Amino acid sequence: MSIHSPDRKVSITTLAQLKRDGSKFSALTAYDYCSAYAVSSAGVEVILVGDSLGMVIQGHDNSLPVTIDDVAYHVNCVRRGNNGSLLMADLPFMSYYSEQKTLESAAILMRYGAQIVKLEGGAWLSETTRLLAERGIPVCAHMGLTPQSVNHLGGYRVQGRDPNKAKEIIDEAMILEQAGASVLLLECVPVDLGKQVSEALSIPVIGIGAGPHTDGQIMVWHDLLGLYPKKPAKFVKNYLAATGGSIDGAIRAYDLDVKEGTFPAPEHCYT
Repeated sequence: MSIHSPDRKVSITTLAQLKRDGSKFSALTAYDYCSAYAVSSAGVEVILVGDSLGMVIQGHDNSLPVTIDDVAYHVNCVRRGNNGSLLMADLPFMSYYSEQKTLESAAILMRYGAQIVKLEGGAWLSETTRLLAERGIPVCAHMGLTPQSVNHLGGYRVQGRDPNKAKEIIDEAMILEQAGASVLLLECVPVDLGKQVSEALSIPVIGIGAGPHTDGQIMVWHDLLGLYPKKPAKFVKNYLAATGGSIDGAIRAYDLDVKEGTFPAPEHCYT
């Protein structure tokens, strides 16, 4: 059952309360009016307009070519179709390299309808996070595998398998929470690390390839429906195929599985 309706909008306060209650929530990407309407009407709490649009919409090999104008365009489309979900938007590659650029980029996305912005990195983003939070712009910190750093990381690799690196991720996540992050998104880490980060933070943690113990889960719309032609990541489940071809059924099945704790299953997790 949806926890929101047109007269009850999901906010960062809603997510915080769900974490305190021990209730899980779901998130999905969306990039246009129709997908946003379908996702939000099915009861999914968070819509992300992600820079993954560079791959699934624009056909690039990675998210680096995506610009702030690209994200703003899709936020504007999604805003029109959104029916009560919290609307999160990515700050794309090199759109937050300085204080002035960060504020300008975040202001653009918020004016187009974003309610929280997401940016990738660790403790080095603490001042940026504080800068935005102090100005009334909610922040989702993105840690673990950070796709904008794909060239630095040497590819799309699981992060935090080394004990020292795992401890670093936990420590830096706590720094970002203290700096004012409202949400953390954790990507491609072992199950145990996903659990440790979620327990260490008082803010909600959204996982993608981070195991079943995070407070929420997120998938890319095109992965959920099996539309992306390249080989899916381990953490992906094709819900359209699993539910017999109904888009609405696929979204609702995903949402229910997340809230009941049956997704991700062991085959979708890293050890």
